[in-house]
Amino acid sequence: MDATKDIDARGLNCPLPILKAKKALAEMHSGEVLKVIATDPGSMRDFQAFARQTGNDLVEQTAVGEEFLHYLRRR
Repeated sequence: MDATKDIDARGLNCPLPILKAKKALAEMHSGEVLKVIATDPGSMRDFQAFARQTGNDLVEQTAVGEEFLHYLRRR
């Protein structure tokens, strides 16, 4: 999936990946896609909850080895 912006949150634990994503999304335009790369296994459920609470669309989540990729579309 093509992303407008990427964030590297590897090595960071909750809530830092979410906080970095929130800041990045605030700087983006509606419809743009943010890709977040995280290593915290809890980030899978954290980003699901974040999307529900903020109204942003969690387009895709995948696990690749020890990394978790999250794609959010700005509302």
